[in-house]
Amino acid sequence: MSAALSPAASPLVRLAPFAFIALWSTSFITARVGLQHVSPLYFVTLRLLGATLLLLLLCAITRASWVSLRGRWWRLALAGALLNGVALAAFHVAMVTVNAAVIALLQSLNPLIIALLAVPMLGERLGWKAWVGLVLGAVGVAIVVAPKALGTEAEVEAMVLGAIGIAGLAGGTLLYGQHGRGVALLPATTVQLGAAAVLGMVLTALFETPVSDNSAVAWITIGWNIVAVSVGGMALYYFMLNRGAAGRVAANFYLVPGVVGIAGWLLLGEALAPLAVAGLVLASIGVFLVARR
Repeated sequence: MSAALSPAASPLVRLAPFAFIALWSTSFITARVGLQHVSPLYFVTLRLLGATLLLLLLCAITRASWVSLRGRWWRLALAGALLNGVALAAFHVAMVTVNAAVIALLQSLNPLIIALLAVPMLGERLGWKAWVGLVLGAVGVAIVVAPKALGTEAEVEAMVLGAIGIAGLAGGTLLYGQHGRGVALLPATTVQLGAAAVLGMVLTALFETPVSDNSAVAWITIGWNIVAVSVGGMALYYFMLNRGAAGRVAANFYLVPGVVGIAGWLLLGEALAPLAVAGLVLASIGVFLVARR
């Protein structure tokens, strides 16, 4: 059973976590390729701007109602800026230094943080098996990430950026969990990605001189991240948050490093060390325990 869903969930809803894992995992691989052609903050900004424009077009075509956002739009904007702007900017800059699987593993500390904070903030409760699963997942991450903290200065900086990204991801998820349930999915996602795009432009202006070789590879990777990940993946994430506990939904992130690690090894030639394999196995066991009712 998915980490996000109730036993009575429809087949379509049950497939949502698996589709999210697949789409979110492709973000790391395509971004790793794209960052060889586009500077990281510029890459993120183009991705978020493109996704916002696409969603605005869909809102216009479908005549989406914005009524459900009344009184909540600024909270949704803040959640989006944290979840998409802060998190993506930090992770992409970090991926310039370390491989995609390490950043994906670091990101998967997110479920434990969310589960811990969801108790006081959202009143959510998880059983003891779920907590064991979350801890196992965190241990799996630590096995791989801890040696990096003792590595080169660039690797240490990448770990710090990863921590900032985790904070943004967890903060945005919890804020959405508090104020985003029950809102119309399409306009809510549009507001969140729009706010993240504005933040991306500010960060790019402050910290980076935008660079792009305008190659086909650059635009293909950006285009994929716009359509498949920022629109498709994030819509699925918010869809699951609307229907399940934040801690259970976030547990899906534990499966992302395994997919990214294998894909990075097969497609990019990135090393998959024995420690990484051990970490991925622990993380997968952790998801199984969290997902069980």
